[in-house]
Amino acid sequence: MTTRKTIAFVSAISAALLLPGAVSAQNTTSERSALLSELGRCRTLAVDTERLACFDHAAGALEVAERQGDVVVVDRGQIREARRQLFGFEMPALTSMFSRDEAEEKIDAVETSLVSAGQGLDGKWLFRLADGSEWRQIDSAPVRFQNRAGMDVRVRRAALGSYQLTAGRSRAVRVRRQ
Repeated sequence: MTTRKTIAFVSAISAALLLPGAVSAQNTTSERSALLSELGRCRTLAVDTERLACFDHAAGALEVAERQGDVVVVDRGQIREARRQLFGFEMPALTSMFSRDEAEEKIDAVETSLVSAGQGLDGKWLFRLADGSEWRQIDSAPVRFQNRAGMDVRVRRAALGSYQLTAGRSRAVRVRRQ
């Protein structure tokens, strides 16, 4: 993963704590962002002037944190895109940060196109895809396909946490994300 993608991913995870519905209902206040907790506390104030002053202070602190890069706010579309870019990397501790309903958001396959493919000295293929991902063959079976840029490629989840890549109409190749 490139440094830029890593930074974007870490920012997306940090910001996920600020999204409505992104924090699991099981989380306690201590696990929530302090800025979000402060906004919630402001809502409980009964006196209008105190509540407004509290909101002004909390909103200012949130804005400063966002400007300094301590907080990044992302929407669900950006989270879906981050999940798609991370397809093939297993990070189970982070999945609950993205959504309350994991089944709704789970990606089972990605479809893209081939940028290039080549065989290593061990005879196994390395596939570079248009979405920026790289997948290495992990099975030993020979692969025959038309190795041309632009070819349709589909990578899907398979049994026991593995993945299978199909290039064009070739047989499925067991792969691991690089």
